[in-house]
Parts: sequence; structure tokens; C-alpha cells
Amino acid sequence: MTSVTVRVPAKINLQLAVGPPRPDGYHGLVTVFHAISLFDEVSVAPAESDSVTVTGENAGQVPENGDNLALRAVRALRAGQRRRGAAPGDAVSVAISKRIPVAGGMAGGSADAAAALVACNELWDAGLSPAELCEVGAGVGSDVAFAVLGGTAVGRGRGEQLSPALVAPARYHWVLALADGQLSTPAVYGALDRMRADTGVAEPELSNELMSALRAGDAEQLGAAIANDLQPPAIALFPALRKTLSAGREFGALGALVSGSGPTCFFLARDDRHATQLAASLSGAGVCRSVATATGPAAGASVISS
Repeated sequence: MTSVTVRVPAKINLQLAVGPPRPDGYHGLVTVFHAISLFDEVSVAPAESDSVTVTGENAGQVPENGDNLALRAVRALRAGQRRRGAAPGDAVSVAISKRIPVAGGMAGGSADAAAALVACNELWDAGLSPAELCEVGAGVGSDVAFAVLGGTAVGRGRGEQLSPALVAPARYHWVLALADGQLSTPAVYGALDRMRADTGVAEPELSNELMSALRAGDAEQLGAAIANDLQPPAIALFPALRKTLSAGREFGALGALVSGSGPTCFFLARDDRHATQLAASLSGAGVCRSVATATGPAAGASVISS
């Protein structure tokens, strides 16, 4: 086998409930992940030493060194093989073709790490199950395990403790407003902590309204139930998002929310036609850098050629 290419989806958070800071510096979360049909592609091939190259959307802002999450995933998988007493995989070159926005709140780096795990598992014939790959991925980043699995799932802990969500076989239509700028996830969490400094913070809980909407496959109910504790601090750090969200609501979106730590905003449309109209309206309003449409739930990291 000379190379393996994997397609991996972006995620949005239909709910992101954030608890108080933990002793390890992270925040306890309850989140509902939803994979959507906006994909990166990651290819791995045998090489003399590990390396990574990145092309596509904001490629210049992705590290091409040991800090790259995909390379960290490769090293983590190799270390896991050693612990299991298996022969460690050979060096690889990793080529990432990006469409998921960088630092956009859609877990693009984690998606690339998940794709690298799936690709190397295939290239090296390591034979790990999806659950075992998720376990490796959880040590690389909080959202990596979900990108392996895709679909819709409830995440707890840092987001790495996953359980499948009981959902109707519905297809949802999303419009993404890609911002002209980026937000640092640590900065957004820091702003949230400052906003909450004088108030008590309860442990996060799963939204019954959201889960009911997903079980019913009811888009209107879903649009009314989506929520993100990181939206207020994201708007505080990136005030233009307020105008973007307001425009989407004015154009008839069933729901409007900042994705993760932002600054991408997403909007729920009634159907495919409405999504096209909503995207055109947002683009014409000049409230974002660009727009994209997607559907969900999408499958997780999948081998498309080998």
C-alpha cells in the first residue's frame, strides 16, 4: 500500500454547556456534537521521516511541524503500538487539504488528527477498532474522538467521553457564515471565566429540550433549542458576530449560534432550498467573509482511497 486518503468532517455543537474550571485547567463540558458535510482530506504515505504539508483554506496558519495535531496523532498511534507490543508504524508524510476553517470553532485541527489516525491504522495494518482509535485520539485533543465517529453524539468530560445520541433519521440543512478573522479557544474560555467571576457556576447538564427535538427529528424545535455558553464571550471578543447572528435570524433561520469557541456562525434552514436562499442573503448582506452550506449528520473519518 503506497498511500491512504481519509475524508473527515467538521463539527458544530448543538449544545455546549461549560462548567467551572477544573484543577487540571480544563472545564467540564456537556456538549452535543453534530458532524456536517464540510470535509478536510488527509493523505498519508510512507516516508523517510514524519512530515506534514497543508494546502487549502487558510493553510498558512496551520503549523507544519511537530505542533501539528495530525503529526501528534501519528506519534500517539505509534506509541500505542509499542505499548501493546506491536511493531511501531514506519515514518509517514501527511498531506492535509483543508476546507474546514482554521481556528473557526469547527474542530478542523482535531478532524485532521482523527483522519491521520484512521489513515495510519489502515496504512500500517494496525487493526485498531474505532473505539480503540477514539481512545488514542482522546489523548491528542478533546474533539478528536468525535471526528473519528461522526454522526451526532453527547460528549462529557473535556468532550472526549462520548455516547451516541438517540436521534431520528433526519437530515438537517445548515448554513455556515465564515468570519473574517479567528478566535483563540483559550481566550474565549478565559473571557467566559471573567464574565462568571462574581457568580456561582453550576455543573453542566444535558438539555432535555434539545434531545427531545433530535429524537423527534423536528427542525423547528431543534432550532429553538440550540445553545452555547461560549457565545457571549465570543461575541465580546469579536463583536461583529452579533450582526451576523441577527442577520441570519432576520433572513428566517430556524436557529442561529456561534460554533464552539467561534468565530464561525451556523444557521439551521428549513430545507435545501431555504439553505441556498439563506446563504445568498447572508453573502449579500456583507456580514461575513464567505458562506457555505452543509448537511448533517455526516459520517466520521472514512477511508476514500488506499
